Amino acid sequence: MGITYKDSGVDIDASNAAKKRIRELARNTFTPGVLSDIGSFGGMFACDFGGLKNPVLVSSTDGVGTKLKIAVMMNRHTTVGADLVNHCVNDILVQGARPLFFMDYVATGRLDADVIVSVVEGVARGCKEAGCALIGGETAEMPGFYADGEYEVAGFIVGIVDRSRILDGKSIRHGDLLIGLPSVGLHTNGYSLARKVFFELAKLTPNSRVDGLEGTVGDELLKPHVNYEPIVRVALARNLVERLAHITGGGITENLNRILPDNCQAEVRPGSWPVLPLCQLMARLGGIERDEMLRSTNMGIGMVIVVRPSNLAALTATLSTPWYQIGQIIPGEPRVTYRS
Repeated sequence: MGITYKDSGVDIDASNAAKKRIRELARNTFTPGVLSDIGSFGGMFACDFGGLKNPVLVSSTDGVGTKLKIAVMMNRHTTVGADLVNHCVNDILVQGARPLFFMDYVATGRLDADVIVSVVEGVARGCKEAGCALIGGETAEMPGFYADGEYEVAGFIVGIVDRSRILDGKSIRHGDLLIGLPSVGLHTNGYSLARKVFFELAKLTPNSRVDGLEGTVGDELLKPHVNYEPIVRVALARNLVERLAHITGGGITENLNRILPDNCQAEVRPGSWPVLPLCQLMARLGGIERDEMLRSTNMGIGMVIVVRPSNLAALTATLSTPWYQIGQIIPGEPRVTYRS
């Protein structure tokens, strides 16, 4: 008898068994717009444009980065899927869009059904909480491509916004205020630096406990990415927001810069918000300068709202989370400056 696909490292039967479990997870996220079942060659979704005069679709794709290394080290895989969804939801949120549907991609060297299902459980949970249907995905077994036990996960999201409600930054003007919403951890960025500091330089392990942290180092690193859409939903509906900035890779420095129109500079005041203890520990153990931390981690701010001073009270009255006035828009070339 000749060799089989399984002999080469691809187990179709194991994949089918995992997909059967995944199918039920995805079905629990379905919304009325879903027209196809999991396992179809393409996911179909009927958009309801009711109430939108000029609907615009907004899409984004992203991954979780080397946060996956922490999940593998701790053998804890149920949170990274939600990280993926929440990151993507926030990315389209900054343009004013609400999510419609999501698709995921999981690749591994050798398929461990329990691990893959745990990851997709997180994806499904994130989708359910975001009101976003998980309408399809791909699970790829690629022997020899990934180290044993490792995997990659990526997601693709589509949302919708009325053209008249798109947040494009054109309305930003001098004197607007910058309101920071807190993060709960590194979210999905800065993990290569964190691993370098904690595990190589400081010789800690994911199970290490350090004064100032609520849990172990691994617990803190795996805290899930916040979905900010429910937090700003009312403010968006009431037209109280001029622009949003999702603080991801590049930190406050790079991400605020992305939303600035010509002749508008973001002046940020470090010290106007509480820095995450995890970030403080990273900086101390790694000897990392403040400006480098502000460019590589969120430093405790996961989303920034640009708001008119006249709308500040109305905006903050809608927020269900703590908020911090971290700066303002001033005249100047489009960049982020820091004023102590």
